[in-house]
Amino acid sequence: MYLLLLKNKNIRYYLLGGCISRLGDVLAGMAFLFLAYDMTSSTIHTTSMAIASTAPYLLFGLIGGVIADWLPRKKLLIMLDLARIPLVLSVFLLDQFGILTFAYLLIVSFVIQTMGCFFNPAHRAILPIITKPEQRSVANGLNDTLSRGVTVLSPILSIWLLSYGAIYFFIIDALTYTISVICLIQVHFTEQKQIITKSIKGILLAIADFCVWVKEKTTIKDLFLITFIIVFFNTWVWQVGLLLALNELTANSEEIYSILQGVFGGTVILTNLMLPYFFKKMNLKIYLIGAAIWGVGITYYGLLYQVEHFFIGAVLVGIGLPISSLARVYLIQALVPSEMLGRAFSSNAFLLYLANTISLVVYGALVYLLPIRHLMIGSGFLIMAVSLIGLAVFTIKQAKLSRRSPVNFFK
Repeated sequence: MYLLLLKNKNIRYYLLGGCISRLGDVLAGMAFLFLAYDMTSSTIHTTSMAIASTAPYLLFGLIGGVIADWLPRKKLLIMLDLARIPLVLSVFLLDQFGILTFAYLLIVSFVIQTMGCFFNPAHRAILPIITKPEQRSVANGLNDTLSRGVTVLSPILSIWLLSYGAIYFFIIDALTYTISVICLIQVHFTEQKQIITKSIKGILLAIADFCVWVKEKTTIKDLFLITFIIVFFNTWVWQVGLLLALNELTANSEEIYSILQGVFGGTVILTNLMLPYFFKKMNLKIYLIGAAIWGVGITYYGLLYQVEHFFIGAVLVGIGLPISSLARVYLIQALVPSEMLGRAFSSNAFLLYLANTISLVVYGALVYLLPIRHLMIGSGFLIMAVSLIGLAVFTIKQAKLSRRSPVNFFK
């Protein structure tokens, strides 16, 4: 199945270029944090650098989707990668001359992440253009597997690079963006020409048009809303709460947390690879089933609250999360017109970052009022409840439609 897919030159270079570019993004993100702390020894400055890597997606995420729909996507991707090469190299060169400042580092980080707001939706929007509908489940699974593999590989690569110094991350970053450009040049496809209104008003109208379109499409609207709710309940208890819980239970919390993330990453990769063998097409029902399993995992390790059970919970989350993630991507590709795909993926990313930010703020306050274990149990239960209620509503609607006529539910 996968070998047959990779015989397609377009898909092969698309996946390779995306994987290499993703590696550059991950390494750049770590490099900016490492250098910020090395230069300032300040947690406030390091936190500011972290904010500089996420704020652009809240500020420009929706605009990036519009531009990704308006401009030729291949040319846009190549231009963005070419622009990132001198930026990351400038950090290295200024450091070598001893004139690199924290302010410059902060600006470059912000600019590179802003470029990602335009790169990511454009890149995502190409996949359904170069694949047939029956190939998308496999292509999405392989794409997500490679991305996940990069996140697993990057810490290992970073340990090797750190022996030379964090500044050398930027040399590898420039190389990854160069390879990405070479791969993108090999991808060939035809795009429909878009009518472009070169004004801020035109951009806002394009965003508004997409919002109106989503409002009329029940499945996409429900998908975005449920995703926002689930990510809100998940972010803190998985990213922060788990580490804090391990601090309460063991003296080796950081080591065990790293191992947990490895177990989680491995489970996600296996799930991604196996899923296309079971589902050639996906729908909202599969998405909700995955979300329910995701919620079961969080509830499980919250209820039992022991180190060994955290590993079982991580496996359950590692099964449920990719099922939901791949189903969500598949639904967006299947239900959103090609000329709106950039806005669809940028809107999805914007909602994810917004949910992440709100979750960290709200739970950061709640942890002073409630035990971590209770927050885990409550969050996992609410994820399950939202998923099961959505599943019940979906089943009822589908039953009503099937009684009326054989209408395509997702039309």
